[in-house]
Amino acid sequence: MNRDLHHFHDLLAPDCGVLALGEPTHQEPAFGWVRNELLFLHLAGRGFRSVALETDRIAALAVDDYVRHGTGTLDGVLATGFSHGFGDLDANRSLVARLRAHNAQRPPVERIAFHGFDAPTENTTAPSPRRYLEHARDYLGLELDVAALTGPDERWERTEAILDAAASPGASPEAQRLRVLADDLLNLLHERAPGLIAAGSHAAWLRARAHLTTCLGLLRYHAQAAVPGLEQGVRIARLLGSRDTLMARNLREIREAEARRGPTLVFAHNEHLKRTPSAWSAGEWRADWTGAGMILEPLLAERYVLVVGSLGRSPVLGLPEPAPGTFEAALQRGSADWELTDPAAAGEATARRTDTLPRQGYFPLDRELLDGADALLHVADGAAVARALG
Repeated sequence: MNRDLHHFHDLLAPDCGVLALGEPTHQEPAFGWVRNELLFLHLAGRGFRSVALETDRIAALAVDDYVRHGTGTLDGVLATGFSHGFGDLDANRSLVARLRAHNAQRPPVERIAFHGFDAPTENTTAPSPRRYLEHARDYLGLELDVAALTGPDERWERTEAILDAAASPGASPEAQRLRVLADDLLNLLHERAPGLIAAGSHAAWLRARAHLTTCLGLLRYHAQAAVPGLEQGVRIARLLGSRDTLMARNLREIREAEARRGPTLVFAHNEHLKRTPSAWSAGEWRADWTGAGMILEPLLAERYVLVVGSLGRSPVLGLPEPAPGTFEAALQRGSADWELTDPAAAGEATARRTDTLPRQGYFPLDRELLDGADALLHVADGAAVARALG
């Protein structure tokens, strides 16, 4: 499996702060295995000291505690530290185990941190803001009955609260008071920062801020779910936009915390990381929104390097060899099971792949995506990569 990594290494100049590695679908395991290979064999040795995945930011704190400090167990953090079912993926189990082994041999300053940068939402559910506010309340040493204001968690967490605007608590007087409370606590957290950090630690202060950032993003998401009278595409686009805006904010805060230690490898779906507008369609509706990468890049004081993921064939997805004339077919000409290459390797192909199904979660390459990429990770055969690296 010959690799030409020269182009890839050229991208990792000292001004690179974020290496965004995308995948075209979450359902092909090969991308997670390649991510692990790149992190441990190529990036850790070049000063990368953090990795951020498309998973719940607050849940992922337990994973970071395990990989950097040995708190908890591997099975425990895989069960509770990931959203979207990603803790069940073998590549993620391997990543967490290897991070723990890697860090156990190094001083704290050289250990690789694990972050999630996603909202705590799923496709049809979003949690109550209660526990995020309670964490901040306890950290600040306040006496507030948050539960009396939020009411039962089920009120927020049932699917109807996201799918039916009339059933959502997001526009209720209680939700509006909770947003004011969260904003006030965030202001108080900053006001008291000197004393709090002196009495505890900077890490604990950052953790409290993450809870409040998540809480405010979650309340905005619930408020969006409560907007009545929207057609389906517009409704979904606004929810996705709320999610990606919080993802971008999370990544910016992660980089703020990690900037002095080194660059961050970010791993997520291409649609979240791309430099151009994101889109998703099903049947008669289409949703267009601004993704996290498009928001984040102009806000960074360092370079954002985008590596777009591409897939040839995948037995796991039932995806056959791509049809001639497509971008993916042009990339299949190499001999490697996977390779990092220049986006120009797609040549003059112009056809967008059409043999995918919605259930695969696969977004084919197009010219706009390629033109916005700094490099391309092409997996020619998902099964071969899983056998070789898994």
